[in-house]
Amino acid sequence: MRIEDEIKSTVKLSITKKVVLNLAFTKNYVGDKFNEILKTFDLSGEQYNVLRILRGQKGKPINMQDIQDRMITKNSNTTRLIDKLLLKDMVERNICPNNRRKIEVNITQKGLDILRELDPLIENYEDGITKKFSESELEQLNYLLEKIREN
Repeated sequence: MRIEDEIKSTVKLSITKKVVLNLAFTKNYVGDKFNEILKTFDLSGEQYNVLRILRGQKGKPINMQDIQDRMITKNSNTTRLIDKLLLKDMVERNICPNNRRKIEVNITQKGLDILRELDPLIENYEDGITKKFSESELEQLNYLLEKIREN
């Protein structure tokens, strides 16, 4: 559906306005669908991102700053996210043995189990969003989205 129809615009929009509105509208569309999946697991998108980062460590702890640097949402409050995941027993937090001022975080078995349950649901969700595109269209879309973020 055209963006003008989605937002019920009665004025002619410039192509740049359409692109920016389309990006914002699509971000929300994709995010809402994603959050519906996570909601059944009592997780936010940012908490899911932290769990994925920790799983990628393959059992090695990671400090809070490194988690923050790898987050998709750069303005996330990592300490608050870790605190919430601690309450859910999905992560553990320890003082770094080499530097007592550093906090290291690791994923627990419960966190790994939740991700294992989520993996096929997220994969199905991603496949559903991209199924209308050919491989070359996906490559082009990815290229264009990355180009937007170039400075």
